[in-house]
Amino acid sequence: QVQLVESGGGTAQSGGSLRLSCAASGVTFNTYGMACFRQALGKEREGVAAIENDGFTTYADSVKGRFTISQDNAKSTLYLQMPNLTPDNTDMYFCAAEECMDTVQANRALSSFAVDAIKGFTYRGQGIQVTVSS
Repeated sequence: QVQLVESGGGTAQSGGSLRLSCAASGVTFNTYGMACFRQALGKEREGVAAIENDGFTTYADSVKGRFTISQDNAKSTLYLQMPNLTPDNTDMYFCAAEECMDTVQANRALSSFAVDAIKGFTYRGQGIQVTVSS
């Protein structure tokens, strides 16, 4: 049974940092590409960052140069490092996995024109709340 379990969310002060983790089980982790999505209340879910199984990363313009996505194959865990948080980063964050995800799918997932691109991923986590207070 495949499971993706997010952790590391919670509340942070504006300017603070959080590191989200997404632990995968039931998959051969190093053959999967992973992505992170976020959804604010009442808004569409949107892609944040993606990492292919060879470590190639892609970011949404809104977080490029600030957030960092990484993975530890030995621990089958994805990480999203989020420094310098602002109240605009208050969202529910989701991770997703797709076997052999390529750059085309990664870019499609992060496109500002994408509509709920997480549905193109075979496995998805339940999501975790991040709240940033001013």
